[in-house]
Amino acid sequence: MGGCVGSHHDSSASLNENSDGTGVALGRNQPLKRERPKWKSDYPMTEGQLRSKRDEFWDTAPAFEGRKEIWDALRAAASAFESNDHLLAQAILDGASITLPHGALTECYDELGNRYQLPVYCLSPPVNMIEERSDEPDGSDPDSGAADPSTGSASDPDSGGECQLRLRLSTGHDLRLAVRSTDTVGMMKRRLQSQEGVPATTQRWFFSGRPLTDRLRLDQLNISRDYVVQVILSQPPPPEPVTTEGHVSEASGSVAVEGVAALSQEPTPVEN
Repeated sequence: MGGCVGSHHDSSASLNENSDGTGVALGRNQPLKRERPKWKSDYPMTEGQLRSKRDEFWDTAPAFEGRKEIWDALRAAASAFESNDHLLAQAILDGASITLPHGALTECYDELGNRYQLPVYCLSPPVNMIEERSDEPDGSDPDSGAADPSTGSASDPDSGGECQLRLRLSTGHDLRLAVRSTDTVGMMKRRLQSQEGVPATTQRWFFSGRPLTDRLRLDQLNISRDYVVQVILSQPPPPEPVTTEGHVSEASGSVAVEGVAALSQEPTPVEN
């Protein structure tokens, strides 16, 4: 991912070595430029897909390397930059001692010389942004024909060859999911729910950094058999509220116990 932090040795041209041998960006700091980067997405992107792509970056990039407070400052600065509030963005950068050798947020350094890179999609929308269409059936809609995980497609239950799709959950578990080439992402989410007990509404699917909407079909994604689809799980819903008598009913208690048991099961390991 473009947000991974690199060692200061990767950019020695923009760093000076001080007396203790630590690479620090000195003398190369430039004010934040006002020009917003112009870029074109590999595929037409909706505002919702852009938001999901950004969320995936900010949810994962700080976990690899670097300092959390610097990532938080960069996220706030990027938001201010996109809102054309350059004074606020520059103030945030200055307050966190973040230097910009080229005057752009795509390459930044903290005071320890660690490098941080922000992808352009976190700084501006693509030029080929499209409007979200709400008139098409969505796999997350229970009334949609694509919502039934037991069928290959809404019109032909037997269509599409079956294959094993490799998934990597944000919990760290890898598994294989039996799917058909005509399955939509919404249907595959429900298959995963049936197999692992993970609610479909808490799943966000990504492939090569691209958020996958529920209406996309597997045969449209061109996913090779050895490639892995990332599944980011949101937080589970809060527990059942306690009744006025001070206890939870037996029915809701049994459901909660069964849910915990389903989530605690180890998934089938991925074969090499």
